[in-house]
Amino acid sequence: MFKKLIKESTGKSPWLFHINAGSCNGCDIELVSVLTPRYDAERLGFQLTGSPRHADIVVVTGPVTAQSLDRVLRTISQVPEPRCIVTMGSCPQSGNVFRGSYAIAGPLSKYVHVDVDVAGCTPKPEAVIDGLVLATKILEEKRGQMK
Repeated sequence: MFKKLIKESTGKSPWLFHINAGSCNGCDIELVSVLTPRYDAERLGFQLTGSPRHADIVVVTGPVTAQSLDRVLRTISQVPEPRCIVTMGSCPQSGNVFRGSYAIAGPLSKYVHVDVDVAGCTPKPEAVIDGLVLATKILEEKRGQMK
């Protein structure tokens, strides 16, 4: 009985952990705005958590800098399996305008499997919500495969 209750409750309320890997804060502001009453992603169950150990979905913003790479990978490894990794914005996907710089170690997909890419610089709130919903579906599939 408790296993069924836990499965149903965690499937409907994925917790997000946000990692800033050196961004300009444009995507960070959009992620926070998605959770405010105007777009209200919390009605879909999304909540930010303060610890990667409590998260289901990791949202990474910013180009992965050489200085932040180790911290980003260490933080992602602390998120329990199954987890879903979402890159938000063009920077973690390609480096954007910072590509080729000596300070950029990205894209993130070079180091870990990325499940969802939310494109844009900065992505629209609707695209962010769509990406998070897609990540929830992928997370549900991963949980089903773990049985």
